[in-house]
Parts: sequence; structure tokens; C-alpha cells
Amino acid sequence: MARLSADHPFLHPDCQISDSSFGTYVEIGAGSRISNSTIGDYSYCDRGCDIANATVGRFANIASATRIGATDHPMEKASLHHFHYRSALYWDDVADDADWFAHRATRRAYIGHDTWIGHGALIKPEVRIGHGAVVASGSVVTKDVAPYTIVGGNTARLIRRRYPAKVAERMIELAWWDWTHAELRTALPDFRTMTAEAFLEKYA
Repeated sequence: MARLSADHPFLHPDCQISDSSFGTYVEIGAGSRISNSTIGDYSYCDRGCDIANATVGRFANIASATRIGATDHPMEKASLHHFHYRSALYWDDVADDADWFAHRATRRAYIGHDTWIGHGALIKPEVRIGHGAVVASGSVVTKDVAPYTIVGGNTARLIRRRYPAKVAERMIELAWWDWTHAELRTALPDFRTMTAEAFLEKYA
């Protein structure tokens, strides 16, 4: 595995990237498609992810075959089919519906810092995944997920808290994800060995 870089993202083969930006030490898995999105420092996605119209925080762990910001079809119109907004695929004398695509782009999904999105999860537009939250594999997330909770299922529901509420609050206040690269390196032994509570006792 290649060393990650602060200067540019590590893109595995066959990625499709458009209108997106990446922080430091970012890795994008093979065959992933990233569109109109921002991926924060140290975040990565595994193979075959589809991320559109999303803001991903720092240290996000996104497993393979995950879809974030899954696009909707216009259910209130006469047809669901994309012939009426991808019209240039079908006729020479008409353009695509720019207003529809502009509307779709504004419906952003938000993935917080230090999150874990399990394999094959689907997160709908305009959903917010709180800091430290975990989304179980195969989940369909249609509503906001509170920080430091674990959700799963179709549709996703609360399974349990990752930390007790007070520990979660203190971790958010600590905001270690804003530390510098050097500060992270200094604290690395404690990240490896300490429980969350012990880590907070030392650093909060």
C-alpha cells in the first residue's frame, strides 16, 4: 500500500472524479465515483463507492460499495424517467434540464468527523451523519444520525450509543480531528492504547 500524501489524494485505478475537492491524506478506492463533493482530511473510501453532492468531514471511514447522496427521481412529475432532464441523450434539438441538476446539487448529504459508514450502506440526500457515528453495513439512512450513535437497518434505526452521552459531548468538545499532523503523531501511542474515557482524562 502506498504512503498517503498531504499534497494530493491517492486515487486508485478507474475512479471518476468531477467537481470535487480533497483534503490531506485522502484515499479514494478503485472504481469509485465522486461528484460535486468535498472529502475532508484523512478520510477515505474503499472500492466502488458512489459519493455525490456530499460534504465529508475529517477521518471518515467509508467502506466499499457505499452510496452517499443517492440521487432521487422526480416523483411529483408526470414521469420518473430521466428523458425529461437528460433530454440531450434522446434529441438533438434540446438541452438537458439545468434547473433540475442545479436543484439536485443543493441537496447535500453531510458526513461528520471520525465516522464509519459500513459496506453497502446508502445515505440519502440532505441527511446528516453526526461526528463519531457508525452506520451498519447494508443500512438505508433516510434521517439524521446523532453523534456517537450506531444505527442500522432498512430504514436505519438506533442500535445503541457508541459512547455514553457525557463522553460523547466531551469528545466533541475536545475535537481532536482539528489537531495538526504533528499533534496526532505525538498522541498516536495513546490513540492506540487508551479507552475513550482515559484519552479524555489526559487530553480534555
